[in-house]
Amino acid sequence: MHRVMSVAQAVDLIQDGDCICLNSFVGIESPVALHEGIYEKYHKTKSPSNLTMVSSAGFGVWDEDRCAEGYIREGAVSKLICGHFGAMPCTKRLVQENHFEAYNLPLGCISHAIRAQSSGLPGALSKVGLGIFVDPRHQGPGINSISKSKDLVKLIELEGEEFLYYQLPKLNVALIKGTVADKKGNISFDDQFMSGDALSVCQAVKANHGTVIVQVDRLVATPSRPRNTIIPGSLVDAIVVVEPEERPVSFRALTGGFEIPYSEWKGWKTMIDEVSNTHAKTNPAFRVIGKRAAKELREDDLVNIGIGIPENVADYARKSGILQNITMTVESGGIGGLPVSGKVFGAMIGASSVYDMANQFDLYDSGSLDICFMGGFEVDRHGNVNAHQSPVNFSGIGGFANITAKTPNVVFCLTFNTKGLLVSRQNNAVTIQENGTIPKFVEQVSSISFNGKRAIENGQRVLYVTERCVFELGENGLKLVEVYPGIDVQKDILELLPFAVEYPAKISERRKKK
Repeated sequence: MHRVMSVAQAVDLIQDGDCICLNSFVGIESPVALHEGIYEKYHKTKSPSNLTMVSSAGFGVWDEDRCAEGYIREGAVSKLICGHFGAMPCTKRLVQENHFEAYNLPLGCISHAIRAQSSGLPGALSKVGLGIFVDPRHQGPGINSISKSKDLVKLIELEGEEFLYYQLPKLNVALIKGTVADKKGNISFDDQFMSGDALSVCQAVKANHGTVIVQVDRLVATPSRPRNTIIPGSLVDAIVVVEPEERPVSFRALTGGFEIPYSEWKGWKTMIDEVSNTHAKTNPAFRVIGKRAAKELREDDLVNIGIGIPENVADYARKSGILQNITMTVESGGIGGLPVSGKVFGAMIGASSVYDMANQFDLYDSGSLDICFMGGFEVDRHGNVNAHQSPVNFSGIGGFANITAKTPNVVFCLTFNTKGLLVSRQNNAVTIQENGTIPKFVEQVSSISFNGKRAIENGQRVLYVTERCVFELGENGLKLVEVYPGIDVQKDILELLPFAVEYPAKISERRKKK
């Protein structure tokens, strides 16, 4: 039976050694008051301690002094299992400094492992992750030198096929952010940008005889329509009412509270970008990449577009008119609208539907997308891509591995090199004014997020679109298949590659004839 209580009372339900599961997504939908309540108690009493935190997609708010950052920094957490760390800047540093165990698993695989626990199963089978860093035959999921657990990911064979088996520790506390609780304790998510895996998280925790704590904005006397209830009151132990923080007016477009026609998408996105610290990608190299990559779109495509350089694809899809004839998706569960980025990544403008995140990853893992556009830090001769960690940046794999594992057409959008790259374009001709000092095409990637060999075995078509040329993945590795007007194939491409690539003679002239 649920009880309405204060933040402090709810935090007292959390014990030393608990395994807490969060339903947040990168920087959105965190129960901030509950996290900060944990910090206040831990700061005074050093309890709850020795916590294990599990999150499919991260649980920060892009501020190292807010949400969970405080109690993580002071030592309350001993183990962190997470798909993405981007919105937790302090935690990322602590992970890399070996302050506690930390593991990075594909977002969708964590989501499905949570769902498995909700039905009383210990873990979930998947082909996602085979041949990449998380595979025990490669690096495994441990991020730092003290993270050596072999229990989270295991290689198994079933009826002659290889799978990875993802098994989380038993989840016994859920921290959830909802909008409204009715008198029966039913929770709806009317003003949230997504509901993520809220139901699966609660079911898993109750299957393990644990405690479900939900932070809501308000209580209502009248029960919600049954179909609008995401978490039934019978699964809820504690409800904490916290007045919501004021949000920019433009964020109303992300809750699905009113219809937003296609003609208004650009205007709403511009307003949201202005308040979420998302600046337009004006880099000429990014625009060249976005324009070329967008040519791979076809009407009626079901699409996922990653953050960073790939976001330029959506801009050119809008300019060409095809954007209104494709269906976009975002990992958090949105489908049929325009994904936004920055601090509210995971939300969508004008979504047709927002369903459970685990269901979205069913769609991705089955290969039901038509095409995806992803970024990357490094590419090697075999077509392997490192997209989750670099010497200067670590955010985690997120949904990248699930999305690229079986999508028939995978388009990587990245510059040829970085740090100092200067590019100009005039009359459709590209000029490399200055090359960057850090190459992106390397002899061997430092960590594998995407396995080129497996992509060939799966029959996927894989392109690598840069600001000067396009490579395609072939049986023997990368092939140079397109050189843009203005680019010298020898000086601007071949001499800068640390490996030989297959390419047709007079490739640039052939493109001009087209």
